[in-house]
Amino acid sequence: MPSLRKLLAATAAALLVAVSAGTGATAAPAGPPPRPPAGPGPDTSLTTHTYAYADAPLGQPLKGIAPYLFPGDNLSTKFPGGLVWSYFALNEVMKNPANCADIDWSVFEKALDEAAVWSRQVAFRFYLEYPGGSGTHPGNGIPPCLNGKMALRTNGFWGTVSPDYDDPDVVSALVTFINAFAARYDKAGPGGSADPRIGYMSLGLVGLWGEWHTWPYDRDLADGYPDLMPTDATIRTLIGAYDTAFDNIQLEVRYPLAGTETANIGFHDDSWPYKEFREGGQLKSMTLPMSMNGWADAFLQLQLNTGTENRWITQSIGGEARPEIQGQLYANWPGGSGQVDDVLAATELTHITWMINQTGAGGYSPTDPKVAAGIRKLGYNLHIPQANFNATASGSLKVGVTVQNDGVAPFYYPWTVQLGLRNSAGTVVKTWDTPWDLRGVQPLKIRAFPDWNVGADPKYLDFGRPVNFSTTVSTAGVPAGSYSLVLKVRNPLEAVTADVLRARPAASRLTDWIIDQWRPRLPLSFANANQGADGWVDLGAVSTSGTCTGDCTAPSAPANLAVSGVTNTSVSLSWSAATDNVGVTGYRVFRDGVQVGTPTGTTYTDSGRTAGTTYQYTVRAVDAAGNVSNPSAAVSATTTGCSGDCTAPSAPTLSTTGKTDTSVSLSWTASTDNVGVTGYEVFRGGTLVGSPAGTTYTDSGLTASTAYSYTVKARDAAGNRSAASNTVSVTTNAPPQPPTGLVLDNYDGTPAYPSSNQNDLGKWTGGNCFLDGGGNGVVTGGALSLRYNNCGWFGSDVGVDLSSYTYLVVRIKGAAGGEQAHFNLGLGGSTKVFGDFTLDGGAHPVITTSYQDIKIPMVANGINRNSPSQLAMGFWYGGSSTITIDHITFQ
Repeated sequence: MPSLRKLLAATAAALLVAVSAGTGATAAPAGPPPRPPAGPGPDTSLTTHTYAYADAPLGQPLKGIAPYLFPGDNLSTKFPGGLVWSYFALNEVMKNPANCADIDWSVFEKALDEAAVWSRQVAFRFYLEYPGGSGTHPGNGIPPCLNGKMALRTNGFWGTVSPDYDDPDVVSALVTFINAFAARYDKAGPGGSADPRIGYMSLGLVGLWGEWHTWPYDRDLADGYPDLMPTDATIRTLIGAYDTAFDNIQLEVRYPLAGTETANIGFHDDSWPYKEFREGGQLKSMTLPMSMNGWADAFLQLQLNTGTENRWITQSIGGEARPEIQGQLYANWPGGSGQVDDVLAATELTHITWMINQTGAGGYSPTDPKVAAGIRKLGYNLHIPQANFNATASGSLKVGVTVQNDGVAPFYYPWTVQLGLRNSAGTVVKTWDTPWDLRGVQPLKIRAFPDWNVGADPKYLDFGRPVNFSTTVSTAGVPAGSYSLVLKVRNPLEAVTADVLRARPAASRLTDWIIDQWRPRLPLSFANANQGADGWVDLGAVSTSGTCTGDCTAPSAPANLAVSGVTNTSVSLSWSAATDNVGVTGYRVFRDGVQVGTPTGTTYTDSGRTAGTTYQYTVRAVDAAGNVSNPSAAVSATTTGCSGDCTAPSAPTLSTTGKTDTSVSLSWTASTDNVGVTGYEVFRGGTLVGSPAGTTYTDSGLTASTAYSYTVKARDAAGNRSAASNTVSVTTNAPPQPPTGLVLDNYDGTPAYPSSNQNDLGKWTGGNCFLDGGGNGVVTGGALSLRYNNCGWFGSDVGVDLSSYTYLVVRIKGAAGGEQAHFNLGLGGSTKVFGDFTLDGGAHPVITTSYQDIKIPMVANGINRNSPSQLAMGFWYGGSSTITIDHITFQ
């Protein structure tokens, strides 16, 4: 097994061959893009209102960092943002063995709706090959309608099954999917716009993880592996199908391959902004071009080679912060350190709007100024420096608003800009949709590539301009009075309400528990001091003369709204009478913002409700002239009884299966339920510490020699909880003795793994492809846990003479036992499956669920102690488990 550095270098070299050959690369950058023409200036005959700049909120729609979408996850605990990321296997939607055109979108619909619950759009990719699967999606995504119709090849390195991508039936199925997806989602929104739940679509479908490569089975035939990539003709067919079928959804592809030269498709950097070691110990960028110390196959170098470096002007650029560096990505903002490249340069030159960053989404602090600055720099950053309108209106009002973009990319979707009037009570009483299109507001400055030869780096060029939008709105029918003129960009997710989600077909409907997490829609906020948290920007005061004659005074808002009673199917309300200059004639009762009753008195019973459901109510008063009061204060009421599944699961029986000085392992009997158990909740004392889906759990990070008590409850899809299990009390073990000999790493936090990239010898260490820690594995309780599913590599440089030491000692345990057959270990020129090493006396290592010191005699196993180089472990042997390493030493 090659080292990770060699593996990645070979991957990159093969990709350079494929991209260069596929596009007919000419090494000809497009150069500085022409500036957009200047539009009309503001109407200076109107009063000018100016506004101060202030940082926009960190959580913005369609930009920032995206965590993975896991069903049932609590996204309110993630870093603020408006996106999630998910993979989908093609055979999860193309399921009919007899018909590739029969597509069941249920799994995708559920994901879109679950993201919408949290006011997030989805960025996603469909695939045919995913080494080991994602954990929630299968590894083999080939649809059953292709069974027996094409050749299947094995990528022995990754253990995947690869279809013949050039087979006509395969191409036909993929084009069928592309067209069906576009027909369903590309024009599903208002006015034929994109489905409001979708953010960005990575083209996917081809290659490992849908990343359009099949390394090492690719076009670089010098390594002896056959080529499993499709031909350029097939690639052009697929790229062309996407480009033809889609008009609205922003599309992204990993590389500027054949067919992307003029396509309306953006790009996606899966190694952003990572610096990679290759042969000879050179460390160069995988994002920035060669002119900025990048490799020849770096993301931006390939765009410069194909003249596509300005694609961002109309098509989005996304990516994934390379998992190895996600935790420390912004630690040295605006620069970088170690394998983190110059983050500011990478942001400004890629014009990246969003990125997958699972570690950051769960670990970054919104109060960290470096993180905040880096996140705000992504994508658009819209500011309103001024507006033009007069302070009075009679019948109509002309409004001009100037918008500029201080970010690195435009806003890519035609969301509606609204104007409104807000009264003194804070209620927006009138709104108008404008024809304004924010997509034309380009960044004021762009950073030049050194390859453009326009000046020393960093060189910034004028590009976008402030855009002066203008419209005239009718104020007819608006009561005379004083208002604030306000502006808002409407998030189309506003149409995806909780009621809409509850009305979904059973096959794609979310559980009530998930729908109950529904959050208000995330507004697009401007970088303005006058930006409100509700999404409205206060532009200034306006008085309307109105057209009212006679009684023009609205009643007072009803006071003391209260819930006077509830049943399984009804809510009873009462309130104090409103007052009016002439007289109140009645009231309007609103449930969840929708009018449901018009009583004349001060009580109302809302019938026909659902048991066990929460509703929100407000009341307005009305007089004979039709004047309507402001709303009362809102009250919430929950009907009695239970809706749907009301039966709790049975209580589990709890026991302990093991313990260490820092952890306790638990297991319990499976609970039963009338519908089905969906998971369990583990409590340490009275504190919830875990929510596993299965019947085992390990509580980590505990204190040695300390007593803990545990209970477990079962949970079903409706949110019913069982009674608590029996209580189990466990005392953790005493702390272990510190390791002796030469310590390679004891994972005590100094140096920190993986953020420091150093072991206890001060040399490089890291991992890739593990299921936790952004691919590196995670350190908890002073031990390194490597969770793998037929994929994983760990390395730790030694680089010192070990002649005075006899044994390599690995203190290790496994989650299930028997993991010695799942990986190899290499050191000093000797590489063996871990279970094949020979111990003193002729035995071989056997990993159990408890820690043990496995002492491998180095000389007897052919390990060169004079030149040990790097200790490396590779997990490509079909296994799926977790090993935990307490320390690695030489004795």
